[in-house]
Amino acid sequence: MKACLLLFAAFFTVAAYSQSTSINSYKYVLVPERFDFSKEDNQYGLNTTAKLLLEQKGFTALMGNDALPVAVAANRCNALRAEVVQKKGLFVTNLTLLLKDCQGNIVFKSKEGKSREKEFLPAYDEALRNAFASLNDVPYKYDSTLQAQQAVAMPQVATAAPAQAAPAPAMTTVAEITGTLYAQVTPNGYQLIDTSPKKILTLLKTSVPDYYIAQAGASNGIVFKKDGDWVFEYYKDEKLVSKKLEIKF
Repeated sequence: MKACLLLFAAFFTVAAYSQSTSINSYKYVLVPERFDFSKEDNQYGLNTTAKLLLEQKGFTALMGNDALPVAVAANRCNALRAEVVQKKGLFVTNLTLLLKDCQGNIVFKSKEGKSREKEFLPAYDEALRNAFASLNDVPYKYDSTLQAQQAVAMPQVATAAPAQAAPAPAMTTVAEITGTLYAQVTPNGYQLIDTSPKKILTLLKTSVPDYYIAQAGASNGIVFKKDGDWVFEYYKDEKLVSKKLEIKF
């Protein structure tokens, strides 16, 4: 009986969330430079096309080196994230658009966009546009009051406040770098922030493409691209340390 009540409560929470959230709650959408099924950034122009189609719908779409608005830089939950997923098919290209919130909840899922074109570029372009056509069936007008109502409707996890909070360190140490870092443009390069948002690294441009001088408090080094991955190298106790980073430009 207790298990049934818990299951019902969980279902009710999910249902309440899905009813309280909508695309009208969001002004901004983050578009990655590469979708999970792609082998390179903006393959077949899919990412820039997705950005354009979102802007035509009325969203403010952000991608790559676009400067983040203050509202998004301060709180990633003020933006949706666009994902495009592919379902393998014989002689057909199938793509589906997902718009997710900062917790990974699906706020919008399109119908499956299909194309039977034989060439990759027109096939992916047609399938993507057919998937985005589902957005035409959903009225969109940003309403800032809906996001505030949504925050109230979402379940909150109660935590006990500490008696006295310890002072925050001036700079996050290298050992604490985890998860995705987001690049914000600066006059001399970029600053990398996490979802807090907190500045983790400062990248200074050099004359070599994809090669940056990295500043992280006492742990200074270089950040560069190697075999498609971003790598941060620095010396610690006279030993070279190499650490992979996940960076979204």
